[in-house]
Amino acid sequence: MTEFLDFWGEDITILAIGLITGLLFGIFAQRSKFCFRSAVLEMSHGFAGKKTAVWLLAFGATLAGTQGLILSGMLDVAEVRQLASRGSLSGAIIGGAMFGAGMVMARGCASRILILSANGNLRMLVTGLVLTIVAQASYSGLLSPLREYIADMWTVSGGAERDLSAILGLSGYTPFVIGVAILVAAISLAIHVKMRGWVVFGAIGVGVAITLGWALTYALSHLSFDPVAVRSVNFIGPSADTLMGFITERSLPITFNLALVPGVFAGSLLAAAFGRELKLECFSVE
Repeated sequence: MTEFLDFWGEDITILAIGLITGLLFGIFAQRSKFCFRSAVLEMSHGFAGKKTAVWLLAFGATLAGTQGLILSGMLDVAEVRQLASRGSLSGAIIGGAMFGAGMVMARGCASRILILSANGNLRMLVTGLVLTIVAQASYSGLLSPLREYIADMWTVSGGAERDLSAILGLSGYTPFVIGVAILVAAISLAIHVKMRGWVVFGAIGVGVAITLGWALTYALSHLSFDPVAVRSVNFIGPSADTLMGFITERSLPITFNLALVPGVFAGSLLAAAFGRELKLECFSVE
């Protein structure tokens, strides 16, 4: 990465990291049909099938990959925003419940909405725009006082109080072993339900893409003269920032998030074209 950074500079490097991470996530998520909502619906009916296996494969690969990076010294999460800053349990509980209900009613979470939008689903495109606008209103607009009120109901300090490994007393190789165990169990489930090999590969690829985001941003944070946030794939904030930046700003700040969302969209589009799954879907009239 040092040679690339020296030749292209920090701005191009962080954009390239975001774009590569997004492209890989978009390709693998589209080909594997990665969707948390589908897995939840399967489990709500009392069985674990292909959709559950896809989600578990991605989760296990992400956990094993990330913990492997930590063990090898290629990632230090002590200063990652999700752990270092003050957290809100009330926000997680209430916001999580709202997100889950909305995900089921909208027929997809933020990542799935973006993936399907790139495949030609205009219903999901409109849903994504509504999601992004409401998210921006919650971050800094009309809904922000309500969000802040809910977030302040029950807070926890950053650091060990937000670290599940520290809370449960897990150390050393234990989190990595748990991740590997989940991945092995997911592969066993995939074999049991006779999942196609390329779907298994794609689901694991989703986890690899997320892990890659952590690894590359962490590496850049040690090489860059300017502060670089260590982060990986997420969608609500980046989608809102990207949309509002295009609307209100003459120039956009050069960040990982700026390239992530277009990268996921492009990756999904390419994967759908390769699989001949591009299809324009409009709202039906009943």
